[in-house]
Amino acid sequence: MMNFKPHASYFQRYWLLDRNINFLNHASFGACPRPVLEVQAKLRSQLENEPLRFFGREWEPLLDDSRNKLACFLGVEPQDLVFVPNATTGVNAVLRSLKFSPNDELLTTSHEYNACRNALDFVASCAGAKVIVADVPFPIESSEQVIKAVIEKVSPKTRLALLDHITSQTGLIFPIQQLVKELQARGVDVLVDGAHAPGMLSLNLSEIGATYYTGNCHKWLCAPKGAAFLYVKRSKQSQIRPLTISHGANSKLTHKSLYQLEFDWMGTDDPTAYMCVGESIQFMGSLLDGGWNELMQRNHDLVMQGRQIICEMLNMAPPCPEEMIGSMSTLTVPKILEKYTYTSLHDELFDKYGIEVQVVPWHGESKLLFRISAQIYNSIEQYNSLGKTLQEIVKNLT
Repeated sequence: MMNFKPHASYFQRYWLLDRNINFLNHASFGACPRPVLEVQAKLRSQLENEPLRFFGREWEPLLDDSRNKLACFLGVEPQDLVFVPNATTGVNAVLRSLKFSPNDELLTTSHEYNACRNALDFVASCAGAKVIVADVPFPIESSEQVIKAVIEKVSPKTRLALLDHITSQTGLIFPIQQLVKELQARGVDVLVDGAHAPGMLSLNLSEIGATYYTGNCHKWLCAPKGAAFLYVKRSKQSQIRPLTISHGANSKLTHKSLYQLEFDWMGTDDPTAYMCVGESIQFMGSLLDGGWNELMQRNHDLVMQGRQIICEMLNMAPPCPEEMIGSMSTLTVPKILEKYTYTSLHDELFDKYGIEVQVVPWHGESKLLFRISAQIYNSIEQYNSLGKTLQEIVKNLT
């Protein structure tokens, strides 16, 4: 058994990550840096020091300040954004606000995240509507295959399309701006599940033009857990209600839209994750001289190097072109490793070798996939270690 524990990068000092684990799965839940967690701890102390003053006087300015910084980062107006705990909540809020009929078709793809696909199925079943699935291949040769697969499934009955910006299982960047343009030209609104996009890609939601867009802040923005956003076009905001109806529903306040008044207050909880989003944007953007652009490019370059190393070690072809990859890459496993289940392969890598990667089941020709991520705390040695470990496991099975 290998005992080599590769060093992470210089930047790991800013994270609480276990130094005994080769952590190559930032994509699943993110990881929040120490300076941001320290800001959150101060905010929590501020809340508990005088809860009435905090929620009565301090809460809204802190929330709005963070929202303003996020809006600037995303290329939208602050009044079009609300905070939600995660992207799945954002998807649910939109789907459960809209009214569908038995004649309606709701379009998605075979790569849609399971939680959001469940929400789509639930809403469709309640209304008697039909979910239509565009089968996007994996491995895949080009973005054009995504566009072709989706557009071929559009019909006069298509009311809404739920599409990933970056797919979770397969790690593909979908050509979302072109998809939105094509679908809207056919009278179809688009709800984008952008869970992985903020902080992995340079985003301008105004240019993308989707009617609805939700994304996580706890992943690639590295905010605390429980921070995400929902963007809704101004013309549609009156139709979208939060999952929890609370005081905002009959508020007499006029300084904000009903959309923000309802989403901003849904009951007493800990809002400090939202309030740290601006801090996360500032901190992560300060780590390299080139700011966020250099950080995103560095993470992309690192995951591409890691992909190349592993493909060469396991004699595999890359399953997609480089332009469809951001800061995470999914690979098929060698056929001999399909003796494992996705849980047993993950557990062996973690328990025996101290390596954390995402292993997922798949419905295509390859039954198992594994996904690597690259964040600034990772190093090239960590991917070398993963490749050597996979080589050892394959050798032990032959």
